[in-house]
Amino acid sequence: MVGQTREFETKLERIRTMMRKRELFGCYIKRQDNFAWLTCGGVNYVAAGETGNCGLLVTEDGLYAVTNNIEGPRMRDEEKLEELGFQILAGVWHDRGFEERMLGELCKNRVWARDYGPENIQREVQALRFSLLPEEIERYRDGGKLAAQIVEESAAELRPGHTEWDGVGQMAKRAALEGLEPLSLFCAADERIRLYRHAIAVGATIRERVQIGGNFKYKGLVIGLTRYVNFISVGEKLRQQYRDNVEIGSRMIEATVPGASYQAPLLAGKAAYERLGYGEEFAKHHQGGPIGYMARDFRVDFAQEGTICPNQAFCWNPTITGTKSEDTVIAGEEGPIFITGPCLFPAMETEISGCKFLRPDILEKRPAW
Repeated sequence: MVGQTREFETKLERIRTMMRKRELFGCYIKRQDNFAWLTCGGVNYVAAGETGNCGLLVTEDGLYAVTNNIEGPRMRDEEKLEELGFQILAGVWHDRGFEERMLGELCKNRVWARDYGPENIQREVQALRFSLLPEEIERYRDGGKLAAQIVEESAAELRPGHTEWDGVGQMAKRAALEGLEPLSLFCAADERIRLYRHAIAVGATIRERVQIGGNFKYKGLVIGLTRYVNFISVGEKLRQQYRDNVEIGSRMIEATVPGASYQAPLLAGKAAYERLGYGEEFAKHHQGGPIGYMARDFRVDFAQEGTICPNQAFCWNPTITGTKSEDTVIAGEEGPIFITGPCLFPAMETEISGCKFLRPDILEKRPAW
């Protein structure tokens, strides 16, 4: 609890510093991603969505959790909100006006803001999450290992004749057993890999190739990755294309350094696409962006302003028709921190500007039958 208290206090000070700059009496946090961030991995929802069933009001000298009598006991016992210093205010479930009345009474006629709804301050709150703390990085590493294991074990179980549903089913089962929440699961067979950048599973039968991966939530933090399995020999053309794709992704990761513009990795990736002969592929799919408490905080494009924060998480996903390179990393002060990487899959080493990256290769599984 000591580490969690230190992490919580740091985040609380970030919120209050933002409030002072904006001259706010209070900040009301109810979005699921922001609740998870502030409570160090907590859950305020029953079903995934934008907001949850418990909101947190932070003032300069007070902490209040506004919820209903259904969620109140769990917020106290399992989310440990009282231990963090929140006073839990729970209204009866059918009192629709309870939340707004409580906020009105607590804030009176002073200026306060919330992270959802009209005229919200979500962008300001979101920015407070970008520089991950040591405790968050440790949780991210733990979750990344589990997510990579889930995807790679699920991929290794697949055989020709299985369907895409088998792939997502394997991942969903393993994720549930390890305490990860799938946000999106992808499994694409054969020609569907080339046809669709977002090939959600539709039940196609696997014959020669499969693409598998997704986004998983672990204690609030989201991890993204993609892997490939071939059930026939990986031809030289596909092998070279995949390695080129990994090089593009690695160059984007190498350019993802604190203090650089968000556009810097995008420009590095675009240059690599063009140099390797895939210039037209750049426009066919977004390249990814910052990750953390959302599957992507935003997709980086050429209008994106701002600079990369120390210890900010990213998931770049450059694609060439038929392949993709996707892993989660953190922009560390001394170089990239890989949250996901090959654990069961074969690894390939790429060297970019003197930095060596260990990236997943295609798993080649040639059935005996």
